[in-house]
Amino acid sequence: MTPEMAFECLLVSDDPSVLSAMDPILHDLSISTNVCRNPLRTDSWPGETSADLFVIDMEAIGSAQLLQHLCELQHCHRSTLLAVSGTDCSVPNVHVILRKPVTPESGSRSLKVAYSKMLQDFRKHTRFALMTPVIATDEGNRTHCVTVCNIGAGGVGIATSEKIAVGTILSFMIRVPELEREISVRARMVWTRETGVGGCEFVHMPPFDVQLLHAWLESRYRFKKPLISLG
Repeated sequence: MTPEMAFECLLVSDDPSVLSAMDPILHDLSISTNVCRNPLRTDSWPGETSADLFVIDMEAIGSAQLLQHLCELQHCHRSTLLAVSGTDCSVPNVHVILRKPVTPESGSRSLKVAYSKMLQDFRKHTRFALMTPVIATDEGNRTHCVTVCNIGAGGVGIATSEKIAVGTILSFMIRVPELEREISVRARMVWTRETGVGGCEFVHMPPFDVQLLHAWLESRYRFKKPLISLG
């Protein structure tokens, strides 16, 4: 999401009662919504590759095919899937199930659960640019010249001209803009490319440094706040 942008939703249904119940709740949650009435028409899937939330009426023709298609898309694995169902049966790969008939109360409860997951995922995966050079030490006490390109709640992106194997645990200090002190990090290399870029997940940080980093991240998140209470 870009600064001050709303979460995006694709609402799949041709049921007027579902559309009329869900639309005002999505609006109150400051979620930007596109409606797809015929999921069999792939050209009617606006925002498919970028939606944060998919609300799928399982009684709509083609909804099962759309759900399967979304589950096969790797970039959609971070999206939240909410199924509107006429039965109590579970729906595979779906995070939230909303039982028909949809009421303002039941719709609000389900969408608040979905919103909380979206917010958690957003905070977990969002990274902010740093471009900070550091000296990292591995478990064999070897040093590596690394540039920390970005940082988030779960880890950092790095760039280096050295070969660092996946699984290597690196220890280093990071200077984060506007923080009065460096934060201490131990991170595991989880992926790397021949171009020298890679990604690391945090395995340990001192508690105070965790608090500093999370406060710094919270000050930079920019998304539209809901118009209603989530309590």
